[in-house]
Amino acid sequence: MFVFTIFVLFVFFILYKLLLIVPMREVNVIERLGKFRVVLQPGFHFLIPFFDRVAYKHEIREQVLDVPPQSCISKDNTQLEVDGLVYLKVMDGKLASYGIEDYRLAAVNLAQTTMRSEIGKLSLSQTFSERETLNESIVREIDKASDPWGIKVLRYEIKNITPSRKVIHTLEKQMEAERSKRAEITLANAEKAAMINLSEGERQEAINISEGQKQKRINEAKGTAQEISIIAKAKAEGMEMVSTALALDGGNEAMNMQLKEQFIGQVGKILNEADVSVVPAEMAKLEGFFEGMEQVTHAVSSGSTSSNPLSSKQVKGGRS
Repeated sequence: MFVFTIFVLFVFFILYKLLLIVPMREVNVIERLGKFRVVLQPGFHFLIPFFDRVAYKHEIREQVLDVPPQSCISKDNTQLEVDGLVYLKVMDGKLASYGIEDYRLAAVNLAQTTMRSEIGKLSLSQTFSERETLNESIVREIDKASDPWGIKVLRYEIKNITPSRKVIHTLEKQMEAERSKRAEITLANAEKAAMINLSEGERQEAINISEGQKQKRINEAKGTAQEISIIAKAKAEGMEMVSTALALDGGNEAMNMQLKEQFIGQVGKILNEADVSVVPAEMAKLEGFFEGMEQVTHAVSSGSTSSNPLSSKQVKGGRS
């Protein structure tokens, strides 16, 4: 019974060494008597017991490796701490086994040195604004170096870029100054826009006023023209009616009578309103005539008076 048990265990051990099932997610590197034989893909395989053995197993899915933070110096001599993630995949199991001792550690160290070198080519502001370009440069450089290792670097992502405390304080001051500058520019633009709007409003107001005055003058001119036209038309019609009336019998006598009545009315109006005495022309001539006669009479009387004393003296002298 004991011998049978030993035999069964030996048979199971042989079958275990003979049969190999490779999972879908990996490849196995087989060595025969210590020498590379083949890379087995996922599936069912037979091995020669005690001669063939699985030397390496490699994950063929995409792997994510964490790149620890490290100190970097930018182009403008700013100290930064940068960490990231590198994504890679095993493309050749043989090279991944014999091309390098540990491709994971090698990929992380290569990513660190490449990242330090690439950041040294950029200024502080560029490291924040050009992350995509930086990631592409790191992937390109790592992929060139890792090609003999049988792996493919798919992408690299920077997680954090952390400046020193002094740099952060300086950046905060710079950002505050930039915000103040933007606020002043915004206020200046607002004042400029307000002044422009105000001037535009005043200009439009002046235009509206001038247009209104222009339209007023036009309307007044049109009204005056219409008034003149109506008056002229009325006068023309009146003159036509007068001429028609004058052509009739007794028209001249009626016209003379009307003119005399108007003359008497106007003279009476002037006499009532004027401060200076106004008389008709004929009466003024009569008044002048009488004043002239009075002056002549006064002159004659004064002349006779002055001649009488001389004559009396002469008479007295003759008598003596």
